[in-house]
Amino acid sequence: MNEPRATAPRFAVRNVTAVLPDSLLADAFVVVEDGVITEVSSGTAPDFAIDGRGAFCLPGLVDTHNDGLEREVMPRPSAPVPADFALVSFESRVRAAGITTLFHGISWENDTKWNRTVEQAEEFCATIAAHEEKCNALIDHRVLHRLDARDGDGSVALRRHLAAHPASREFGADTPLVSFEDHTPGQGQYTDKSGMVRYIMGTRHLSQEEAEFEVAKVTDERDARKHHRESALEWITVAAQSGRIRLVGHDLATPGEVDEAVLWGAHIAEFPTTLAAATLARKAGLRSVCGAPNVLRGGSHSGNVSARELIALGLCDGLCSDYLPYGMIAAAAVLAGERVCTLPEAVRLVTRGPALTVGLDDRGSLVDGYRGDLVLARLDGATAQVVAVHTVAESRRRRLSPA
Repeated sequence: MNEPRATAPRFAVRNVTAVLPDSLLADAFVVVEDGVITEVSSGTAPDFAIDGRGAFCLPGLVDTHNDGLEREVMPRPSAPVPADFALVSFESRVRAAGITTLFHGISWENDTKWNRTVEQAEEFCATIAAHEEKCNALIDHRVLHRLDARDGDGSVALRRHLAAHPASREFGADTPLVSFEDHTPGQGQYTDKSGMVRYIMGTRHLSQEEAEFEVAKVTDERDARKHHRESALEWITVAAQSGRIRLVGHDLATPGEVDEAVLWGAHIAEFPTTLAAATLARKAGLRSVCGAPNVLRGGSHSGNVSARELIALGLCDGLCSDYLPYGMIAAAAVLAGERVCTLPEAVRLVTRGPALTVGLDDRGSLVDGYRGDLVLARLDGATAQVVAVHTVAESRRRRLSPA
């Protein structure tokens, strides 16, 4: 999805506190020309600058994993809406959360529980591409291909899709992002099956005995499809090691799982569930992604390692929204407000850090020459409120509007 270079008139904002990569700049102004930041300074601003009214000015947030589109297309059970409507609707909501680059989590699997099909995955990818091609997008839309490790149909369909839409031969920003995921109870996110039992009890209002029966049933069903995992890994490994995809190791829980992901050719450890896995991932050179909701809530909903702990130890390279778009900027405020890290460090976790993780080295910092996606926000202790957003995508339409 190569984006044409913007040709919009220059834009500037003044009277802001600019969040720079390693410091804060008070009474600042930021100038964007032709979609690129050309000046970040303090003092007298250009005459055409709008008043930021004392807000913090951040780079646009980069979200590398967001599952919201598949929820947007089915706002209520058995009440689907068209995919193009869902995309535009969701786009406005994530932009209002300060997210200016978004990787939609597209699930390649047939799963009636989550209303997922490989046909829907194809439709989502086509809808996103068509929206971008029309140059009507308000943000930069991209795709995170999520492959269920034990879904044979998903493996075949994703492999066919990637072959039909070859990326640039150069490994970089346009290399397809693929997450290899195995949610079988007893490994990954639910290495301890009791976590899944508690989750099912809470979401489906079952007794412990009933939930344990369901977990055992799911385990047996997925074990019967283990051969699909081995088949998928054959082509996934070749694609990753040859640089045709950027591979994500999902929910890595043990040193053995990290070692296995490295052998596959993975570049990213997404949602490491234990301190041991996160530590080994760092030593192995993988970039680690944690969930912003984990930070916001103060811990994992499934009882895994705290993202705040990993951040404090320097074992997290970036946050993603996962299932809560506004959690991105809120997490940055929480981290700074509770002094887990400084505000510039917290902002890097939702901007520059994620950008580098997925090869987008042109954005995520308020630095001359970088992409001119800007967010104005009020940050008060551990709370955050987005008040305005300027994106390169929408600057084609010469628009700055309230969030």
